[in-house]
Amino acid sequence: MISPVKSAVRVLEILEYFKREQAPRSLKDLCTALNYPQSSSTVLLKNLTELGYLSYDRATRLYFPTLRVGALGDWISHALFGQGEIFEIMRDAHSATGETVSIALQNDVYIQYIRVVQSTHALRFHTEEGSMRPLTLSATGWLLMSTKDDKHVEKLVRRANIATPRKEDRQPLELMMQRVAQAREEGAAYAENIPLLGGGTVCVLLPVTVQGRPVVLGMGGAVERIRPNRERYTALLKSLAATLKP
Repeated sequence: MISPVKSAVRVLEILEYFKREQAPRSLKDLCTALNYPQSSSTVLLKNLTELGYLSYDRATRLYFPTLRVGALGDWISHALFGQGEIFEIMRDAHSATGETVSIALQNDVYIQYIRVVQSTHALRFHTEEGSMRPLTLSATGWLLMSTKDDKHVEKLVRRANIATPRKEDRQPLELMMQRVAQAREEGAAYAENIPLLGGGTVCVLLPVTVQGRPVVLGMGGAVERIRPNRERYTALLKSLAATLKP
């Protein structure tokens, strides 16, 4: 595994911190939240300000990202998803259920949540945009693997298990092959208590690809809501997926 460059990692963590907070924050706030030493953080924030990625208010001593940060990624959604029809069906699924709705792609031996609309229910699980988990630890991952042949799936499962830190989270190959085969047959997948205890997930493949990669539309929430609505939610996602043009 390649060792990360500390300063580069910290820049990204700072930007993600502001994404979560969505408000101006002081040097002290940032150091406390991210457990950074004040000396090096002062230099890093000054550099980001001089480069135009952060603004600094001397009166309040607060930092906040500038529009230059937003401009870095403005083009990506259009490049990946075209005119935004996928985002429209995400909003439709969310409006109909109030559950967390996500779009996910494969990233090496992981799934990565590209876009997430968070649940409006009181009891919910938070899924961070950009977050990743091994392909084996999500119904979304099983569905993404279902687009591969069995030989490729076996390699992915073995590599995903190697990338899974906790031994108890590593999945038996035979079980994974069964789950992938079922997802391949149904064009959909369902899971309870994985990756989160008390959570349920339904997901379907979309009839489009992003840069040649399959795309999964998923919905998740408390299993007590997802389980009784499993068939209805799956039918809803398939119906919305069918509105997209390949």
